[in-house]
Amino acid sequence: MPKPKKRSNRAAGGQHKNVQAFSDDDSSIETMSHCSSFSDVASFAEDGTEVDEYAAQEDFEYKLRGLIDLTMDKSAKTRQAALEGLKTGLSSKLLYDFIMERRMTLTDSIERCLKKGKSEEQQVAAALACLLCCQLGSGIESEEVFRTIAPVLKSIVCDRSASTQARQACATYLGLCCFVATDDIEDLYTTMECMENLFTKQYHSESGADNCSALHIQALQSWALLLTICHNSEVKKKLDIHLPKLPRLLSCGDVNMRIAAGETLALLFELAREADADFYFEDLEPLTQTLKSLATDCNKHRAKIDRRKQRSVFRDVLKAIEEGDFQPETIRFGRERMHIDSWVKRLTYGTFKELFGSGMQYHLLTNVFLRSIFELGPPMLLDTATIKAMKVSREERHLNNSAAFKARTKARSKLRDKRVDVGEFL
Repeated sequence: MPKPKKRSNRAAGGQHKNVQAFSDDDSSIETMSHCSSFSDVASFAEDGTEVDEYAAQEDFEYKLRGLIDLTMDKSAKTRQAALEGLKTGLSSKLLYDFIMERRMTLTDSIERCLKKGKSEEQQVAAALACLLCCQLGSGIESEEVFRTIAPVLKSIVCDRSASTQARQACATYLGLCCFVATDDIEDLYTTMECMENLFTKQYHSESGADNCSALHIQALQSWALLLTICHNSEVKKKLDIHLPKLPRLLSCGDVNMRIAAGETLALLFELAREADADFYFEDLEPLTQTLKSLATDCNKHRAKIDRRKQRSVFRDVLKAIEEGDFQPETIRFGRERMHIDSWVKRLTYGTFKELFGSGMQYHLLTNVFLRSIFELGPPMLLDTATIKAMKVSREERHLNNSAAFKARTKARSKLRDKRVDVGEFL
């Protein structure tokens, strides 16, 4: 998938305003109030209350400045709450100019929290680093952020004494930061090698089961994401190495690892066919047999919900590998639509959706870099009134959900087995 061209370096347009430091006694209270108030502007808009947009933006940025200062607090709890508030702010709004003025301060704060913090703080700091790169886009500024943060993320990923959750988050966001920020092929290959060193351990595990399988799943998905922006020659090298070995992970005891391996196989076949129209995989027959058994798995020793999820995914994977087929999806945001018509696009969208959460639609509408990744063109020029008009009020959402629930209940009632007392017929 094409990445946007680099833009020239741009001087920061402003200086920090002094924010009075919080004392140890009231810092946590102030932090919580900052973090909880990020939804204020959105809630006012939903309720139809008239607000001064300029004043609201000034207030929003003032709170963000306070949170940036609090990321240097001595209290771990205060730092984590500040990071959470910043993460919410950066995922819900586009703040390029604000961030450009403070990117060095933010980068230093994130680096300090990654080095100094424990598991939960490291997870949020890693996500914030990725959001910072996404706000800056693909350019010199975000590449500087990546080169500062990447060594710390790699050290946490490779540190066996660190918590598994922190290593998972760092593996996920290291891959995404590299995808967004770097144009250096050496940085790309080094990051991919770091991920390979993790998930290839599953190749040699008994039945593919391992205590770190969750970490290996994230490493595999990050590696697959980075493979989508590699040159065809590099893709072919990786296919030769991993295609014969990846099917081993389909026998893993963890359903999430089996699904991640299946989706990665579908992605690799898609990339292979794009690189070479005459691509042929020698072990296709045994692979399709394994996929068919997973797509129709009825083993009682596995949880029902796991079997259902696995069957759904592997039906799509089987079609992709046998026929080169993909079940398309349509994502609607505002007045626009985006078609997910390939495994590459599906993985890319899912990764960004996990990062932005509920702010994904807003960034699809406004974030130039994100729109360039999905080839959506420049953002539509919509005024504030139009954006508000496109939003569905809480009351409307509630009524729609209630109607859908009622219709679903009626449909299910017709299909249920209506048991009749046998005594009535005697």
